[in-house]
Amino acid sequence: MRRPLCGLAAFFVMMNTGKFQSLLAEKRTLVMGVLNVTPDSFSDGGIFFQAEEALSHAKAMLAAGADIIDIGGQSTRPPGKTYGKGAEQVSLDEELRRVLPVIDYIVLERPETIISIDTTRAEVARRAIESGAAIINDVSGGTEDEKILEIAAEEEAPVILMHGYGPEFSKERIEDYHYTDVVGEVFDWLRKRIDLARERGVNSILADIGFGFAKTAADNIELLREHDKFSGLGVPMVLGVSRKSTIGKILGGAPPAERLYGSVAAAVYGSLNGAKIIRTHDVKQTVDALRISDALA
Repeated sequence: MRRPLCGLAAFFVMMNTGKFQSLLAEKRTLVMGVLNVTPDSFSDGGIFFQAEEALSHAKAMLAAGADIIDIGGQSTRPPGKTYGKGAEQVSLDEELRRVLPVIDYIVLERPETIISIDTTRAEVARRAIESGAAIINDVSGGTEDEKILEIAAEEEAPVILMHGYGPEFSKERIEDYHYTDVVGEVFDWLRKRIDLARERGVNSILADIGFGFAKTAADNIELLREHDKFSGLGVPMVLGVSRKSTIGKILGGAPPAERLYGSVAAAVYGSLNGAKIIRTHDVKQTVDALRISDALA
């Protein structure tokens, strides 16, 4: 049962959690806009690090058609040839300092906004929900801090479980990961995490193949090509292909800023093959493309 929260935030969390469930029932692809409040994100490089700038960007994404705003204060820049050893881990206090003011600003000015907190820490998830976030997006699939599943259950918050980040995936280079059957192995891993979340009392679960995390470009391409198979998990699928290095490699080495059209093409393919939510940096372009593909599907 949801713990009593303080003030209007409790009302908005309950309202937006219900709104999110209603959106999941709609026959269209939802769009999750990325709001990184980090100085070392692989894509936006901390452009939206300050709270007021982050609020402005959130408003712009909502105006462009975003259904959800995904706020993260810990960069998940992956290790590999392009980015070195990956992002540095920030302290709990620093992560809270980055995300909570942004959530507060958005809830104050746009209380109807469905906010997702992108974190692997249970305490960050709890504090974010107390401030008005409605969804937990855990890129470690609940492996870095399993208490996060308890928080999701207590707060009756939907949780997104992603494959390919956290203590189980700690090699220094993406190129060092090897799978015998990447689709089958990712499917089985997600199924086990979903089962555990249900055992812990989580009622609303989504999954993410973790495109670009602990996988080579060939692995990512295979997972996207076979994305429809993940409907067998029985939960809504989230897909984040926006500006990922695999898109750049397919485009002949294009940097993140030049991966827009490739990202949109991959998002449309994912939507047509089972993805319910597309996580993107480029909301307007993705929304427009998905409106067309949804209409034709």
